[in-house]
Amino acid sequence: MRIPGPEEIRALHEKHAPTAEAFASVHRHCELVWGVAEQLLASPRLAHLDAELVRAGCLLHDIGVYRLYGEDGRLDHKNYIRHGLLGQELLESEGYSATLCRFCSHHTGVGLTRQDVVRQNLPVPPADYLAETPEERLVMYADKFHSKSHPERFLTPDAYAAHVRRFGEEKVTAFQALREEFGDPDLTRLAPQAELPPVTD
Repeated sequence: MRIPGPEEIRALHEKHAPTAEAFASVHRHCELVWGVAEQLLASPRLAHLDAELVRAGCLLHDIGVYRLYGEDGRLDHKNYIRHGLLGQELLESEGYSATLCRFCSHHTGVGLTRQDVVRQNLPVPPADYLAETPEERLVMYADKFHSKSHPERFLTPDAYAAHVRRFGEEKVTAFQALREEFGDPDLTRLAPQAELPPVTD
């Protein structure tokens, strides 16, 4: 399987971003998620993961967000949950492998189940959208620590656990399992590099 490098992925973002502002927001987020994952990959216990694949997954996972911008330049927050599937479709249309496409459609929350879709009446086809491989799980996990909201910010592990609790205790348990698998990132090291405020809960 051919894995695209950062320059190819950046060009893909530039091709599909509807505005410079959208590109800046989404591509920066993807790069920061890779920063989190790259730090975690330094642990010897994660040496078995394919770092090149994780990098591509991080840099591509949110590319579907571009398809949610309207002609007025505004993001369709109501249908944001669809960005994963839209990203999968975008990458498929560009000829990328199913392995890469799955990073888009299988990174939402700590795993989106068919039951979640039905219970919450979400605007996506009922199915399990779960990260299965270690690389998919790491991309999904690393994504939890940076928010594109205004102002953008890093989220500590405890802050994300508190956030996800509203979707049920089983989601907190799933997040805790990811913490045990991959460890906690040192966000205080990443925040100055990203020119973001100090990390707090």
